[in-house]
Amino acid sequence: MSRNLVLRGVTRRQKSSSRLLVASFIALGVVAPLVSSPAGAASAKKASGTVDVLYAGSLLDLMQQQLGPAFQKATGYTVSGFSAGSTALASEIKGGTEVGDVFISASPSVNATLQGASNGNWVSSYSEFGFSRLVLGYNPKSKFAKLLKTKPWYNVVDMPGFLLGRTDPATDPKGVLAVDALEGVALSHNLPTLNPLATSSANIFAETALVGELQAGQLDAGFFYGVEAAAAKLKTVPLVGTDLSGDYTVAILNNAPHEAAAKAFVKYLLSAAGEKILRKNGVTPIHPPEVTNASTATTTTTALATTTTTS
Repeated sequence: MSRNLVLRGVTRRQKSSSRLLVASFIALGVVAPLVSSPAGAASAKKASGTVDVLYAGSLLDLMQQQLGPAFQKATGYTVSGFSAGSTALASEIKGGTEVGDVFISASPSVNATLQGASNGNWVSSYSEFGFSRLVLGYNPKSKFAKLLKTKPWYNVVDMPGFLLGRTDPATDPKGVLAVDALEGVALSHNLPTLNPLATSSANIFAETALVGELQAGQLDAGFFYGVEAAAAKLKTVPLVGTDLSGDYTVAILNNAPHEAAAKAFVKYLLSAAGEKILRKNGVTPIHPPEVTNASTATTTTTALATTTTTS
């Protein structure tokens, strides 16, 4: 899979400055698939059934321990989830090896690989609902732990014997951001010794396995989003010299087998209750969410303002 499937080194501030706000989306009704649902979090009558959510691996603990149970309690629907790197998930959706109702990505650009006739028309519109900063999580028992707490991270990770983990940029947007962090600091601080860490394949792990590798003492540190670090109670240090984040989006897949449950899940995720769970667990909500329509490639933050406040 090509690395051009995901954005490289784009900060939230840079992306926000390029977005076109189109208030006429309300009149066009392009966000209806995401928000028009009679079976939302506020419904007094509990539903039954399952929603299949395919989601970024960085949200594994959040989905299993927080969002899934809270959504079931509020609506009656249960969540059947599968997690992996966002780019890998999109590839599996296109290939038919994973069938789901809802797709949650850690990079807006991954949605483009599911849009249009050539990509199967899987995604018509998506909402960017929150972001989580990229941080360096470290093992407190590592012999380098004290140095990480007292020195800039980029002066420690290239020391002899340091074991640094990251995810594969070909399958996971976080892997791309890790490379951006290493290469960016290598350039800005004249530290060419960081470049091999950005190109080596020896330090690449599956997104859903990286936390376990760190906790087991197999790594001294690794690149994580704040949300997964918080869920796993990892010790972290900020990536001084960078401003990178995972930007989470949600989309209902076209021809979703459980459409009513999918609409209810998205409505709950974007509700005040969902935002509270996100904020508590290391994701900064975007309120109102920013909705992008595939056919026009335009974005609006106003369309959901009405729907989220009335739910």
